Amino acid sequence: MSSGQDFPPIGPGERPRSNFCSFCGKSSDEVGTLIQGIDRTFICRECSDLCQSVFRRQQKKRFGNRIAWQVPTPRQITARLNEYVVGQTLAKKVLSVAVHNHYKRQLFSENIGGVQLDKSNILLLGPTGSGKTLLAQTLAKIIDVPFAIGDATTLTEAGYVGEDVENLLLKLISAADYDIEIAERGIIYIDEIDKIGKRNQNVSITRDVSGEGVQQALLKMIEGTVANVPAHGGRKHPEQQYLQIDTSRILFICGGTFVGLEEIIRHRIGRTHIGFAAAETAPGPRDDVCLPRVTPDDLSRFGMIPELIGRLPVIAVLDQLEEETLVRILREPRNALVKQYKRLFQMEDAHIEFTEEALRTLARQALDRKTGARGLRSITEKLLLDAMYQLPDQVRGCRYVITKEMVEEKEPIRPLPYSTAAHRIA
Repeated sequence: MSSGQDFPPIGPGERPRSNFCSFCGKSSDEVGTLIQGIDRTFICRECSDLCQSVFRRQQKKRFGNRIAWQVPTPRQITARLNEYVVGQTLAKKVLSVAVHNHYKRQLFSENIGGVQLDKSNILLLGPTGSGKTLLAQTLAKIIDVPFAIGDATTLTEAGYVGEDVENLLLKLISAADYDIEIAERGIIYIDEIDKIGKRNQNVSITRDVSGEGVQQALLKMIEGTVANVPAHGGRKHPEQQYLQIDTSRILFICGGTFVGLEEIIRHRIGRTHIGFAAAETAPGPRDDVCLPRVTPDDLSRFGMIPELIGRLPVIAVLDQLEEETLVRILREPRNALVKQYKRLFQMEDAHIEFTEEALRTLARQALDRKTGARGLRSITEKLLLDAMYQLPDQVRGCRYVITKEMVEEKEPIRPLPYSTAAHRIA
């Protein structure tokens, strides 16, 4: 029903005429407040809720059908990961198989022929800037499911200042537009999981509210339970309303740098000498050799409780990034840093290029800072600060060529005319 008619003026002693919903035809006297659109169109709350349910069904169809009937194969997942993440071949293979099996478990049933299929959550180990968060984000994008990131350092045991572990679930529910069924198919990435390790191996009378206490609180949620999540976040109290969500289908990916774990592994696999010959002992294996040989006992010695280790059965170890890998990261992925800056300069009708030596110098500086791929942006931002500051005021069509000397701050960055002989461009 359309209510585009113009009503005559109200006479003295007459009651104001009611407006009508343009969808169901009910008057404001029946349904209460109406929201007005253009040309005197109105909608009531009941029709608005109906529209929302239609949108949710369409979204559920988009998410649900992709998961149920188009689970990518491990090879397909790896191929998509290669578009965004450079290197880490073994980690990609481990993640691809684990994610494929997780959603195949949901497709066919969790109980096939009397065999119960358990969930395989994932633990990512690797140095900072090696791509742990990017891998988790890209996996969610490939499968097309809701994704949420949480920081384990902000979590504390229930009843103490900080966040409850249920707030991780609230972030996932929010990413799914508060559709619980869609959220139950999502992925949660818990970063800095190593920061909640037990402070020491000794039993203490004091409570470890941000360490072992958080690990204990994560156990049931990661394994699978029906959790009560406060609708507006924050701490729980008896009188508030809760959202109930089953975590048995949610894939949990935990990541951390685990600084010091290499020493634990090296002590286990290395030969120990005592006496006068101890000083002549050869150095132990390198870190990149140690981490792939990690065992649950090593993680337990680091400070992770055995119960949590058992709920993260799939362990993927990421390699330390080297100079050649960092150069590829700068220019090969879909969202490579060089491509991003080229696009920024194109917005101002300018052009920027990097020589091969300039990219290698940027990679070496990131290696010296020990920040991995994450440090490449901060170094490049500082390098191009003056150029981007003056760029909007420069002559249209200017061209920049970034050389090794400019990266080393031996030469200033100045625009060049297009006729200038080009350097060997990466």
